Amino acid sequence: MHKSRLAAIVLDCRSDDYERDADFWSAALGLDLKPLPEGQDPRYRDLDTPAGEAKILLQQVDHPSRAHLDIETDDVEAEVRRLENLGAKRVARVRTWWVMEAPSGHRFCVVNPQRPDFPGNAKAWP
Repeated sequence: MHKSRLAAIVLDCRSDDYERDADFWSAALGLDLKPLPEGQDPRYRDLDTPAGEAKILLQQVDHPSRAHLDIETDDVEAEVRRLENLGAKRVARVRTWWVMEAPSGHRFCVVNPQRPDFPGNAKAWP
């Protein structure tokens, strides 16, 4: 058995001015940008979402700008197989996660747990 749930809405930003993009989304959504922790990859910025809500993450990318979902799980391989059984396809392995493609053509990622309340609030799968 493993667990999974929506972890984050990720805004992929292809831009020459990533800080401007981060400031725009912060102001547009009324959410502060979290300070960049020491050692964190500066291509990723978190907006300060309320506890219990999905994270909103900005990611600097080389592909066209778009939004995608991250599904968090305590067993990446089991969740990827479950989603493949539903019709998704593996696109690429990146570090510890998988980029997937839904039958609709939408890309999404399967990642390790991202939010502290994951254990008690994720869906259990047989």
